[in-house]
Amino acid sequence: MNKLLTELKKEAKNLAAALPTPQFYRDAETQLEFSHGMFFDHPLVIRLQEDVLPFLYDEYAHGIYHSKKVAIEAGAIVLKNGDHLPPDTVRELVLLAQFCGLLHDICRLDEDHALCGAETSRVILNQYPLSGRSKDLIAESIARHEAFKPASPIIDDPELELLSGALYDADKFRWGPDNFSTTLWEICDYEDWSLQEIIEKFPKGLDMIKSIESTFRTDTGKKYGPEMIDQGMTIGSKIYKRLIELSESPKYSTYKKQNPIV
Repeated sequence: MNKLLTELKKEAKNLAAALPTPQFYRDAETQLEFSHGMFFDHPLVIRLQEDVLPFLYDEYAHGIYHSKKVAIEAGAIVLKNGDHLPPDTVRELVLLAQFCGLLHDICRLDEDHALCGAETSRVILNQYPLSGRSKDLIAESIARHEAFKPASPIIDDPELELLSGALYDADKFRWGPDNFSTTLWEICDYEDWSLQEIIEKFPKGLDMIKSIESTFRTDTGKKYGPEMIDQGMTIGSKIYKRLIELSESPKYSTYKKQNPIV
């Protein structure tokens, strides 16, 4: 990555660190602690962490770090929204939420990656001691996690509604500060975009992030997700302004039209 983008990445991380901790992490501390413990202690989750590694894309910002955060936070969302279900069912759904988080981006670079990931999840989980119903819930939730794709309504299946909503919302939480701390720069590097291409794509990217604000599906996502998106927009808007300023400065201007990211 060239010096300009390296500098912007540092600025973005500093901006993210200066923002208040999103309220979700304060209000859901107990649920996050429980989900975190399951992620690192449950033998099936530990097994799956190893099994998904060959399918993840660390170089495209959708690797184990991304999947771990989605898995733990999806589990916490299930706990916060599962009061209408029996406790044993909720605990099982926390486990399935972590499976969903680890598996949801295993086909991230494929066309229609959500449906492809759903099908591949069944192959990976074939030898796991889960019921057919549990595997169906995981696959269906993965199939429904992609933004900007219409999904058929869920009718009379509160478990699927909760699980798929938790996966979607935990994944979309990443469109907040995380997007400008890590995701953006790794995607730019992977795609080998020139600075001119990044400048041209940036406004559309901000519009896409803003549009996520109204799509959260669970009560927890609807309550806390917009704050994360707003923080992402705050960082992104400042970084875009700095991108323009730095690209036009004598120090970096030669990169703008000539150099790809290296």
